[in-house]
Amino acid sequence: MNRLSALAPGVALAALIAGLATPLGRVVPTVGVPVLALSLGALAGTALRRTGSIRFEAGLDLVRRRLLAAAIVLMGLCLPMGAVLTVGRDTAFVLIGTLVIGGLAALVVGRLLAVDPESATLVAVGTTICGASAIAAATAVLRPHQQRVAYALGTIFVFNIVAVLLFPPMGRLLGMSDQAFGLWAGTAINDTSSVLAAGVAFGAVAAQFAVVVKLVRSLAIVPLCVGLHLGRRRLGAEGGSLRGAFPMFVVLFLLASLAAGVGLVPESATGPLTALSGWLIAAVLAAIGASLSVARLRSAGPRPLLLGGLLGVTLALSSLGLMAVTGWL
Repeated sequence: MNRLSALAPGVALAALIAGLATPLGRVVPTVGVPVLALSLGALAGTALRRTGSIRFEAGLDLVRRRLLAAAIVLMGLCLPMGAVLTVGRDTAFVLIGTLVIGGLAALVVGRLLAVDPESATLVAVGTTICGASAIAAATAVLRPHQQRVAYALGTIFVFNIVAVLLFPPMGRLLGMSDQAFGLWAGTAINDTSSVLAAGVAFGAVAAQFAVVVKLVRSLAIVPLCVGLHLGRRRLGAEGGSLRGAFPMFVVLFLLASLAAGVGLVPESATGPLTALSGWLIAAVLAAIGASLSVARLRSAGPRPLLLGGLLGVTLALSSLGLMAVTGWL
């Protein structure tokens, strides 16, 4: 009972913030639920530090550590393998090409800017794969310092907002079709909410195509997590079985996606599952935001932000170039 009472305040605070951020994010899709949850969490954390209260910390720490895996597995139930095979086949060259180019650019630019490896990895996966979801997955594997997680989230969301504002008019200026714009947005904008917001601003058909492309791109979470985990084991202590090389939440994510692909997940459940997964991610981001200290954030310096900006531009331009080569433009 004492353990439960110690956890309850922090868990309740994260749930409250997620409950506020979710409807607000729908009203203001340009900002989106993730950045609102992170921002509200940061405000709550600042207020708690000023009052000197520590009664929320245990529950917030539990949310940060335990809810990530649950949210990621729920995402898998909404990503049926078969439903996206056609789009994946038609867009594979652009999708894989942008992932490879983005990864190489992250490696080179991160080293040139001397960004610490954890921050560089988080910014890179968030920019090249799928924003908050990829950062959440990488966080569950790497367990980096929470300040670096918060900085990486803040960095990608800044450029998400910029992309939502700039992509639709640029797409019209380039004379893109709905499908072409959907492919561009789905491969070059980080977070799903921002991809959807940009697509809606361009047109309903573009929005639908962009989201499907984005979901295919999100499948890169699986090899990402396995690769990060294997790399971490090589750098750490020796030993451990082959089974231990695969994080259980990654395995469950893959099984959930396969279950959705063979029809074990009713279509009517997709909406609620997506909403629950989004709510859990919002709660995690709120808890991470609560740990954010402005003083420590400033100490990180502008380099991770510059890294995120350069990677965003690289993805946008490389996606356009690959689309031109494959006849999408």
